Amino acid sequence: MKTPFFFAATTLFFLASSFTPPGTDPKGAQSKDPAKTPNKMAPNTDFQYQTDQFADLRILRYQVPGFSELTLKQKEMVYDLCEAALCGRDIHWDQNYKYNLTVRKTLENIIGTYKGDKTTEDYKKFLVYAKRVFFSSGIHHHYSSDKMFPECSIGYFSDLIKNSDPSGFPIHNGESTTSFTTRISPIIYDPTIAPKKVNLDSKSDLVKTSAVNFYEGVTQEEVQTFYEGMTDKNSKTPVMTGLNSKVIKENGKLVEKKWMVGGMYSPAIEKMVYWMEKASALAENPEQKDALEKLIKFYKTGDLKDFDEYNIAWVKDINSTIDVVNGFIEVYNDPLGYKGSFESTVSIKDMEASKRIKTIGDNAQWFEDNSPLKPEHKKKNVTGITAKVITVAVESGDAAPATPIGINLPNNEWIREKHGSKSVNLGNIVDSYDHASGGGVIDEFYYNDEIRNRVKKCAPYADKLHTDMHEVIGHASGQINPGVGQPATTLKNYASTLEEGRADLVALYYLMDQKMIDIGVMESLDYGKAAYDEYITKGLMVQLSRLKPGKNLEEAHMRNRQFIAAWVYEKGKKENVIEKKIRDGKTYFVINDYGKLRVLFGDLLREIQRIKSEGDYQAGHDLVENYGVKVDPVLHKEVLARYEKLHIAPYMGFIQAELTPVMEGTKIKDIKVEYPMDFVEQMMYYGKKYALLPVEN
Repeated sequence: MKTPFFFAATTLFFLASSFTPPGTDPKGAQSKDPAKTPNKMAPNTDFQYQTDQFADLRILRYQVPGFSELTLKQKEMVYDLCEAALCGRDIHWDQNYKYNLTVRKTLENIIGTYKGDKTTEDYKKFLVYAKRVFFSSGIHHHYSSDKMFPECSIGYFSDLIKNSDPSGFPIHNGESTTSFTTRISPIIYDPTIAPKKVNLDSKSDLVKTSAVNFYEGVTQEEVQTFYEGMTDKNSKTPVMTGLNSKVIKENGKLVEKKWMVGGMYSPAIEKMVYWMEKASALAENPEQKDALEKLIKFYKTGDLKDFDEYNIAWVKDINSTIDVVNGFIEVYNDPLGYKGSFESTVSIKDMEASKRIKTIGDNAQWFEDNSPLKPEHKKKNVTGITAKVITVAVESGDAAPATPIGINLPNNEWIREKHGSKSVNLGNIVDSYDHASGGGVIDEFYYNDEIRNRVKKCAPYADKLHTDMHEVIGHASGQINPGVGQPATTLKNYASTLEEGRADLVALYYLMDQKMIDIGVMESLDYGKAAYDEYITKGLMVQLSRLKPGKNLEEAHMRNRQFIAAWVYEKGKKENVIEKKIRDGKTYFVINDYGKLRVLFGDLLREIQRIKSEGDYQAGHDLVENYGVKVDPVLHKEVLARYEKLHIAPYMGFIQAELTPVMEGTKIKDIKVEYPMDFVEQMMYYGKKYALLPVEN
């Protein structure tokens, strides 16, 4: 599971290490202000974080503090893992839609070889479209899942192709440029072709109406019957069925095309394995080497039992400085919740910042014992939670350019219950978001100075705590009743939304608990209040700025935020827990009783855990559909108008840092980190260097 970025509250920058817990000597190391105290891990304060803004997107950069302190062997290992990550980039593009690589290569060739005037308004419109496609790893919006369209005409697009190098286009044998133009234009311009990447409308056939390249020539009913037939609900160690394959129909029967060496995506996976084998030879310790070797084995066999063995080994690797997430991980892009999108995050442990998140993890059993869950749904023995703050070196696939701010893995429930999990907060990514976020949102959407000042002061740190609690405690909490089976099977298309909501509620419940102060990770309950202020305002209002008029919520995280906020608002109406206020024609949601709101969060948490533990599909369906999908069109129109005046694009993503070997003859003398400024330039470079898969015919 991963936590996406959700509207950083303010331009204020509040590092966790600058907070002095109660009882700490004010002259001690923990009280030092990193902005004033030399720190080898501190990023460059003159660094330019934002480089571009277009459509609804902002392009940022992040730093990799601490990389220079690694040994040469460690640097080489990070480099090898980053290369492995980037070699999987084409896989994610193809998973998102079967013609994405065709479109991407077309755009790249136009940008690189077009002979016409690149200063015209039409070309600028084309370039914005190309950047949006690069950002989303395909022709569908990375968050809304809607198909995106160029603002330049189809006639102009034809001229772009005509005046570019024909040898650079993905043209079939014997196909003319004119025929190629006729073939690709509808893929890009026709609104009836692949209109939605992931359709979650429960009234539709989710497989037939989703453009993702996980299924072909099959129906939702056929797929569900196919996987239900191979799922052993009584197994105590079930694999995540269907995680690494595409389902097609051959000779009237459904079959899986596995993503593995020798199977689908083999050219890219072979290169990934090559770089991971090089990294394995440089492993810091036997545990890290064992995990990498098991991951390599999985890519070679395609056996999900091998993937489980890798995940168990990965969880046990707790002492390494370097870490990597690599594989078919999250199932958000599959409307049925089976297929894992490729992603990779290569990172370095931030030793100092990890103290906060480790403290939370060390108290996991207390949080579980004192949660509002039903006793039978609580874990009696919370096992193996490892928590840390990481510094990202490079991300790829489903983790880039838009990146999560927190990750909790593995996703297989029985592994989490028996062997534990790893939770991470992406420290340098969060810092970049904080530097680039828009403070005007607070002034516009929060009711009075008391609330605004509290949010400005406390929300940046409260956001870090929320991410920590969401990943470390939230996803690791609770247990499924024996014989119920995996959530993807029982809760189907609502599994991801309900799970993210469950983890959010765990964080919210405890952010107003004295325990957070007692263990020294929070100074006062004002941080909890700021978190509540943010969650309600964003869940009911601010996130609507990401939707076009007339649209309902479809993305899993947006749904979970709204159903939580809308549910507690409705249930608290009788006691006026949250009050809807209108002032000067503007709507605000104001919390009148934080204590009662916490009780409501606990009530909803208990119900969602029951739904998950018992596999109650109907209750999950009703909760999401009744509270998390529909949008008030009047309020939506108001939010769009208010947000537009701020001139802040609501989505952000990153140009990746680039690692380059410094050679001395044939030997690597050092690895240097560089921070490119041009998003398109990096996309063109990646498109050339890591183009490892053939174009779909």
